[in-house]
Amino acid sequence: MSRPTKLEPSQVDAWLEAHSTWLREGDSAIVRRFTFADFGAAVAFTVRLGFAAEKRDHHPTVSLGWGYACVLWTTHDAGGLTQLDLDLAETTEKVAG
Repeated sequence: MSRPTKLEPSQVDAWLEAHSTWLREGDSAIVRRFTFADFGAAVAFTVRLGFAAEKRDHHPTVSLGWGYACVLWTTHDAGGLTQLDLDLAETTEKVAG
């Protein structure tokens, strides 16, 4: 299977305009903080996201705490953001509900 290629900054900018809750993390990643009622809900979200990520063989960096999870997407071997990251960011929103 071929790996995705790095997107042009203008492509990422256009996506971010339509997804204003996501923020750039440097030039190579996007990040969003999701809030939940408690720790258990944040863990449950993280597990659901993990299964979705595993299906696509692409995995986020997740920081987890009481009532929140921060999700960061990047494609290390492409050296930045790819369409796969943007697609999985949208999946992350669906998983969060």
